[in-house]
Amino acid sequence: MNEALSITHRIAVTLFFLIYVIKTVLLLSNRADLLQKFTKSTKVIEMIVSALFLITGVWLMMQLPHISTMLWVKIVLVLSSIPIAIVGFKKSNKILAAFSLLLITASYGLAEVQKKKREKGNVVAESNVNGQELYTTKCANCHGSDGKLGFSNAADLSKTSISTDSIKQVILKGRNTMVPVDLTEEQAAAVTAYVESELKGK
Repeated sequence: MNEALSITHRIAVTLFFLIYVIKTVLLLSNRADLLQKFTKSTKVIEMIVSALFLITGVWLMMQLPHISTMLWVKIVLVLSSIPIAIVGFKKSNKILAAFSLLLITASYGLAEVQKKKREKGNVVAESNVNGQELYTTKCANCHGSDGKLGFSNAADLSKTSISTDSIKQVILKGRNTMVPVDLTEEQAAAVTAYVESELKGK
């Protein structure tokens, strides 16, 4: 459910951002007639997008164990931008409209920075998974330390010709008499990398 809400939130944020970019560009370029038409034609969509943006954002925030300083800054930027944008567009004030867009852009940028930091952290965490150690504790009883034991009809890993992805899927889902191994995706990937580099073809 959280994954679906996260995707919905990202879509809502992107649409919200695009709507405000278009409205601000029209205002700054003195296209009042087009701005009025655009605002009128997207009024319902903007209300739905704004509601989804806020509701999904609040829900996802409530799922966090704690709220970081960066997230608080992002929340303040978004909540500040909304009333400034409303006043700016109602009064056709280019400075307020541009400032509001700047705040929204800053919050969007902070979200991307956070996302990249999380992804970098995940890569570091994955690199710390010891594939050899996991293989020894989870797989060596049947496959042997060299992959050639063949206990309970276990495949000879030194002679296997299946692809890297297939090895990972066998670990996670099992095949024939082999039951799935209780490992996470990252752990299975680490074991697969160990099999590929140290056992396969040896």
